[in-house]
Amino acid sequence: MALASNDVVYVRARTNTFIQLFEYQTMLQPSYLKPGDTVGIIAPARKVSEQEMQPTIKVFESWGLNVRLGKHLFGAHHQFSGAAAERAADLQEMIEMPEVKAIIGARGGYGCAQLLPLVNFSNLQASPKWIAGYSDITALHLSLAHIGVESIHATMPINFTDNTESVTHLRKALFGENLTYSIDSHPFNIPKKATGILTGGNLSIICSLQGTPHALLPKNAILFIEDIDEYLYHIDRMMMNLFLSGALQQVKGIVAGSMTDMKDNATPYGKSAYEIIHEHAQNLGIPVCFGFPAGHQKPNLPLIFGREVKLIVTNNSSMLEFCANT
Repeated sequence: MALASNDVVYVRARTNTFIQLFEYQTMLQPSYLKPGDTVGIIAPARKVSEQEMQPTIKVFESWGLNVRLGKHLFGAHHQFSGAAAERAADLQEMIEMPEVKAIIGARGGYGCAQLLPLVNFSNLQASPKWIAGYSDITALHLSLAHIGVESIHATMPINFTDNTESVTHLRKALFGENLTYSIDSHPFNIPKKATGILTGGNLSIICSLQGTPHALLPKNAILFIEDIDEYLYHIDRMMMNLFLSGALQQVKGIVAGSMTDMKDNATPYGKSAYEIIHEHAQNLGIPVCFGFPAGHQKPNLPLIFGREVKLIVTNNSSMLEFCANT
């Protein structure tokens, strides 16, 4: 039986009252890199080989940076680079090392959520440093949001050899160059303007952390989402999660990145991933940008999470402008 309209209003009011507790505090901006600085590479999730990391080491060195490798970077524990405690120790060590100015996740996969109860992020409040990556690294991005530290959603070393444009833009992000983006219009775009704090990442990871101390902070946020290798009905289920938790009603705008290699059942779901997102967003009264070049695709343009942005969606184009952090 369909819900009556007053039932829907009741659900929204109830969830919004709950979700008001979660909002951004003043965000801390790590110092931008300069030649002579040190970056650390860790594998907080799936394992990598030394051969896979060598191109990235050479790129960082060509930027004038020193490179420090996590002790368990080339380890192996089933599909992971090490047991959860070992991977957490690598991240913790990089956080504690004053000479390390940025921490780069080697790749995604699965495993970052296992580190959250094992890592103390509080030292980043006194001495902020960049943590960069995407996909499973979303778990770290969301945790950093809760302690008020900006981070960078961007390509990772596992992708450096086949994603030159993404690597070039990662350098711009790390060294503090302008990251304003303007992209072509998309048929599903919802024109409007909004200003808010950019947050989000991989939709599956976001939803897996709802109801935890690391949950998405939706109030006054511009939400970026992307995903890979998911069934279409999973996309709807996750969007329903954000709606029923009240998070979706709190955001001020949505930026939809790539929805790569989506899967369907023998009986088709009947909608694409973008159609599903549009269906959930169309009555929110907020700007929605589709087709943003970030996520599991080429290029995967970097985004500064925790930074205030202006999202301007028109019938002809979409613009994402990063505001100066004062």
